[in-house]
Amino acid sequence: MPQDEKNSQPQKRRGRPPKQQQTPGGQNGGQKNGQTNNQNSGPKNSVKIQDATVPAAAAQNRQSTPAKRSKPSRQRQTEPLRVAFMGGLNEVGKNMTLYEFKGERIAVDCGLAFPDQDMPGVDLVIPDFTYLEENYESIRGVVITHGHEDHIGALPYLLKRVNVPVYSAKLTLGLIRGKLKEHKLLDKTKLIEIKPGDTIELGGFHVEAIHVNHSIPDSLALAITCGAGTVVQTGDFKIDTTPIDGDMIDFSSFARYGKKGVLALLSDSTNAERPGYTMSEHKVGESFDTLFRRAGNRRLLVATFSSNVHRVQQIIEVAYQLGRKVALLGRSLENVVSVGMELGYLRVPEGLLISIDMIHRYTPEQVVIITTGSQGEPMSALTRMAFSDHRKVEIGPQDCVIISATPIPGNEKTVGRVINELLKLGAQVVYEKMYDVHVSGHACQEELKILMGLVRPKYFIPVHGEQKHLVKHAALAQSMGIHPHNIMIADNGVQLELSHGEMKVGEQVQAGPVFVDGYGVGDVGSTVLRDRKHLAQDGIIIVAVSIDRVSGKILSGPDIVSKGFVYVKESGDLMQEARETAIRCIEDCRGRSRRDWNTMRGRLREDISRLMYERTRRSPIVVPMLLEG
Repeated sequence: MPQDEKNSQPQKRRGRPPKQQQTPGGQNGGQKNGQTNNQNSGPKNSVKIQDATVPAAAAQNRQSTPAKRSKPSRQRQTEPLRVAFMGGLNEVGKNMTLYEFKGERIAVDCGLAFPDQDMPGVDLVIPDFTYLEENYESIRGVVITHGHEDHIGALPYLLKRVNVPVYSAKLTLGLIRGKLKEHKLLDKTKLIEIKPGDTIELGGFHVEAIHVNHSIPDSLALAITCGAGTVVQTGDFKIDTTPIDGDMIDFSSFARYGKKGVLALLSDSTNAERPGYTMSEHKVGESFDTLFRRAGNRRLLVATFSSNVHRVQQIIEVAYQLGRKVALLGRSLENVVSVGMELGYLRVPEGLLISIDMIHRYTPEQVVIITTGSQGEPMSALTRMAFSDHRKVEIGPQDCVIISATPIPGNEKTVGRVINELLKLGAQVVYEKMYDVHVSGHACQEELKILMGLVRPKYFIPVHGEQKHLVKHAALAQSMGIHPHNIMIADNGVQLELSHGEMKVGEQVQAGPVFVDGYGVGDVGSTVLRDRKHLAQDGIIIVAVSIDRVSGKILSGPDIVSKGFVYVKESGDLMQEARETAIRCIEDCRGRSRRDWNTMRGRLREDISRLMYERTRRSPIVVPMLLEG
């Protein structure tokens, strides 16, 4: 395992802007006194993007322009900063942004998304890394804002193809190490720890880490400075005045950059539709205390996101106060708790945690089980318990289940089904709409406006969200005085060119979803998914027949096999008609060209398909199997 150097940290530069100069150090860039854990390694035209017509360039906006700055040099006017969106736009998850200036590139985040119902058999969805692989020599590093899966989950798949250094905070790197160890990449990867206030130099980029509040510790925003100006990317954030870890969002750093002048702001749009402010995480702790006391003699099960370290900490604290033991259920949850305890982000009293195998030694009122599955994932612990399919935990009337999460868009039905099944088993179920058992980790409208007011960007680009979130966030920016011509709603694959004179759409880059299915990465494409959905909807018919290679006569068969189409024993007449149709088709083809097997297969597929549609109004996949005898 790589070892961190203990004798240095990245140098802090709070009093003045970083120098605009090329940093020596070759492909991987550099960091002043940085830690490493492995030594080896204009025109007013419009552009229509995703059904939204958005100005590509704009005039100077006095309301959104910060204090007077010196006139930019001719070089700065002719050298734009290019920002390419590899994921995270018009979708929830898969966040990744690529910055390029003077031929050097850095990436921010490398996340995954989880498959929806239109992706049968797919395990994960990751960004397309082709463009990064083609420009491997110019990439100076990847900077990660925080440790959620939609920001770190695809990192191992990138590092298998492009071995570049990774920069992030302590907890985030701890979670990344676990992933890299699984993929046997840990010893090959250069991981560099940074802290809020640190500035790292990656080629011609100077990146300052800024502390923000989110639902996981060590969350960062980034101020990315190059010769074209400064871009602030917020990452996921909210404004919590009473955070669990005691550290509020660093308003002063945002204001400092706003005073100097910010070229563009890329801001989290997840909660752009919600008015007001996001509640503090402390509100959930109060709800847990109330609900745990009301549970009385019931056993408690709390489902939450495995990476929500603050939520887990509050559950542990309330359980300890009430004299209950805590058991963990779910591999990802166990990993996060282990890393959190090891790095000091989780404070767990000695003897409080017990193995899930030991819960039967205690009475129901002595136990709290923290579990995964708050989104109704089919293979999660909570779902298996709800359908009485878990080997170690059986749900019954003695249980109180608290679902401490809000369904991600698209998961409402699966979560509702899990709740219904739990209720059928007699359990008491508490979920987000009933009590304050969940608060978001993302900023609502008033918080988004506060940040815009501090940063005062010339250009505004909403990120991290579906189209409705991006459009709403853009409207908020306009209400804050940012001219519509200075606001861009982009899409994955769009590359923007930013300079002091204009913001315009540049050359498109290759960016799209890549599906991970088991060990296969990218081998499941649109054609395979279409076939899978076809199979799921209509099933398959296999026509197997053995034919003499010389005479072309049928030696055996045809045998008709139905899978997912009709029940053969109850559809004898249809199967017999299919056999007769297959025989006529083969005899007809034999009389014309006995050796043209492709023609025979095509005719069989066409004739059987027509028959099945006429009889059932369904279109199963027909697979002819011709065997030479």
